[in-house]
Amino acid sequence: MPALLHWLSNLLPTNPIAVRIVSGGSKRSRHLLLRAGYLAIMIAILLIGLLGGESTMKQLATRGASAFSVVSFGQVALICVLTPIFMAGAIVQEASPRTWDILLTTPLGNLQIVLGNLFGRLFFILALLLSTLPLFVLTQFFGGVPGNSILMSYSIAASSALIVATTAVTLSVTRSGGKRAVLVFYAAVVMYLFATYAADAYARTQAAIGVGSGTTRTTVFTALNPFLALESALRSTSYVPYAASDVPFPPLTPIYTSPATSFCIMCIALSFAMVLWSTLRLRVIGTRGPQVIWWRALVGSGPGSSGTRESRRVGSNPIAWRERMLRTQSIGGLFGRWAFLAIGACVGFVLCGLHRQGVLNGSEMRLALLGVVGAEIVVVLLTAISLSATAVSREREDGTLDILLTTPIQPGPYLAGKLTGIVQFLIPMLAVPFVTLGSVAIYVMANGFGAAQGVMVSSSIGIATVNLPLILPEGAVLVLVDLIAAVSFAIMIGLQWSLRTKGTIGSVMAAIGVIGAIGLVLGACATAFGANVPYVGAALAAMSPLNLLFATVDPAAAIRGSLENPQAARTSLVIGTIGASLAFGAACFAMHSTMKKNFMMTVRRLAGTS
Repeated sequence: MPALLHWLSNLLPTNPIAVRIVSGGSKRSRHLLLRAGYLAIMIAILLIGLLGGESTMKQLATRGASAFSVVSFGQVALICVLTPIFMAGAIVQEASPRTWDILLTTPLGNLQIVLGNLFGRLFFILALLLSTLPLFVLTQFFGGVPGNSILMSYSIAASSALIVATTAVTLSVTRSGGKRAVLVFYAAVVMYLFATYAADAYARTQAAIGVGSGTTRTTVFTALNPFLALESALRSTSYVPYAASDVPFPPLTPIYTSPATSFCIMCIALSFAMVLWSTLRLRVIGTRGPQVIWWRALVGSGPGSSGTRESRRVGSNPIAWRERMLRTQSIGGLFGRWAFLAIGACVGFVLCGLHRQGVLNGSEMRLALLGVVGAEIVVVLLTAISLSATAVSREREDGTLDILLTTPIQPGPYLAGKLTGIVQFLIPMLAVPFVTLGSVAIYVMANGFGAAQGVMVSSSIGIATVNLPLILPEGAVLVLVDLIAAVSFAIMIGLQWSLRTKGTIGSVMAAIGVIGAIGLVLGACATAFGANVPYVGAALAAMSPLNLLFATVDPAAAIRGSLENPQAARTSLVIGTIGASLAFGAACFAMHSTMKKNFMMTVRRLAGTS
């Protein structure tokens, strides 16, 4: 074989790292079940969308197009959820100094190591995508689904997976990663998607065509978000790209006229740049020796010049102290939470200022609050799940759990300490939604500090009109209480799967799946009851923090069935929050009791495995 072809073959097809990752993952029954389940769900969605009573070919084509749109958006959402999970292995495992030290002594080149880590794990995501391609091709027999729409849908999904995967490998190669970086990675992905979507919703303008039908123009943010890019490709009649002659900023013409194509090109270009940077930086990590990190010296964290540190009080539960302190040993853990809190406070004040100046009206203010605070709640929940789902499995992987089993620590205090330590670590993050909503609540109670448009918004409930404030002021406290209870419940579920699962990746995937299913069921039930059942529906809104946020910010849409008597509806929200907190607390206590009984059997069975 010519030397050039041999070199190209070793980059990907016969890359030892990619072959190891793919062959190892392909032998696991979990991957087979995941692919089969994913394909089964897609088949079911398409069949449900196509089946019906007597239909003409035109109606069948419309159903096929509608089902295709639902599945396409679902694919992109699944990519955004699954890609960080699959790529977490690159951040956690390959960021280990021992792993890199071994890799750097092999004959593998820099580019081989980077591409092997990238495409070895990206292979499983792309395999999931391609498994549904024959289904979508079949929809063309019914009409209504152009072939270019199918290709664009898959291009956007694959580009999303590529940029997320490349970012994860870059964190691994530069050793910016680690176990804690997975949490920051997840939070950054979620915040980015929410922020760009909210900015796009605010920047949209009415299109000249289709006036009165809700047709809007694309914005500069459309090409920065996969969901918006997909919406512009599949719903081009209601979300219309600009014509080249109407672009408001000519240097960005491709972004305005072809946002879906621009999104794919930008993802590929950024991925190429990060691969190039990772290849150049790879060998630098092998020359790093022990050194004093400047920020540790600045804040007094870590050992002093003598190599020792002063003793500290660890409280009544050393596991809780260890769990809390373990998370603050990195600059992200030390400053990230407080920076998140400061940003939340600034966002609340900025929104109030924009409303007072008349830049935002009441409806836009509510939309911005729902987007921002909703993203904050999702980030807190994902962080809690990731922390708890790796709390035990991480110690099993690094051998710490085997040492802890030789100490007098009992299962009850061990599990309670994990819960307490994680909650204490999350306190600054839990306060972020409260601070954001609290600043708006103060603004409402102060009557907008003399704002010309006031703080009341008129909403139509049937044939009646109800005046409601921008948000219910007590909602800031209610959301905080409900979020603390929900986060505690999510932590217990994460601990349960971390206890039962060998590795961190499997435990995180399982915990997110369970919490997602529970949240979907509770959210759907609360939405249905809130719209139709007076007062009881308002109380049930507290079963999900996101539903309670919706009821607090926009009661006319969330709990319109209870607004015949607004004061009674607000009382129902308070009662529902108390009831939901007690229910979550009872569930945590029951799960703690069950886990305590089965702890020794489960841990001993998995002891020494990884």
